[in-house]
Order: sequence, then C-alpha cells, then structure tokens
Amino acid sequence: MALRLRPPEHRVSRKAIGYWTATAGIGWAVLIAVQAVIVLASDDPPSWLPVTLIVSCVLGPLHLIVMPQWRYRVHRWEVTGEAVYTQAGWLKQQWRIAPVSRIQTVDIERDPVEQVFGLAKITVTTASSAGPLRISGLDHKQALALADELTKRTQAVRGDAT
Repeated sequence: MALRLRPPEHRVSRKAIGYWTATAGIGWAVLIAVQAVIVLASDDPPSWLPVTLIVSCVLGPLHLIVMPQWRYRVHRWEVTGEAVYTQAGWLKQQWRIAPVSRIQTVDIERDPVEQVFGLAKITVTTASSAGPLRISGLDHKQALALADELTKRTQAVRGDAT
C-alpha cells in the first residue's frame, strides 16, 4: 500500500488552547512589562518606545485571541498500521508522514506549563533528514497510550529503521 500525504484524523486536546494562550501570554506580559518599565522609569525614553508599547498592547491580546483557536483547528495527528501523520502550525503549516518502519525512538515530554494543563508532547524520531515528528497538545494519558502503541507497532515491524 502506497503512503500518501493527507489530513490526519485526530485533533489535539482542547486543553491545548489554554496552554498556547498561557505560554504566549507569558511572553507578551514580559515584553509589555519591560517596555512599560523603561517608559515609566526613564526621564527621556526614546520616542519610538511608547509607540511600540501601544502596538504591543494591541497586538498581544489580538494574538492571544486568534492564534490558539487557529492552531487548534490546524493541529492534527493520526497513527495507522503503516505510518504516523502530523499536521501543525498556524501561519506556517507543516504536514508530515513517517512510515512506522522508519521510527527509531518515541519520546514523551512535558514542560511545567504542560503539566499544569495535563498535556504532553510526543516526539517520533525517524531515519529522516527532515527531523523528528512532533505531536504537541496531547492529553497526558492519551500521550502515554500513543507512545505505548507506537512502541508496539515499531517492534512488530521488521527492519532496522534506517
């Protein structure tokens, strides 16, 4: 059976929306706070700095409203007996497919914010120069089950994944 690139079937967890919002919000809060401190603490701040502060105060909330919803609509994954399919991104979107026979390792990772949201990401390393496939925004229990399933499928396929 020939593998073809196609939209994967499963969406990531809805909790990923909150995670993406929180992580982006932290970045915007730091940027806005640094700009505000410089503007307020400086006797003569550069004339462009208050403008960038205002722009950040407008773009930050807009980004926090649009980006997580958009990413949730795009991010998908699927595992079949033959391959792992992923689709990710929001402005720059990426579709990937990796035959199960090419899988070398399966890793689960959780940063502190993902732990708060009960999420995890899976990295599927393959014998590909394009790099590993990543499925982020998975419910932690689902990620554990998926890693177990991928490990079993990989062990069932003959070959050396090269």
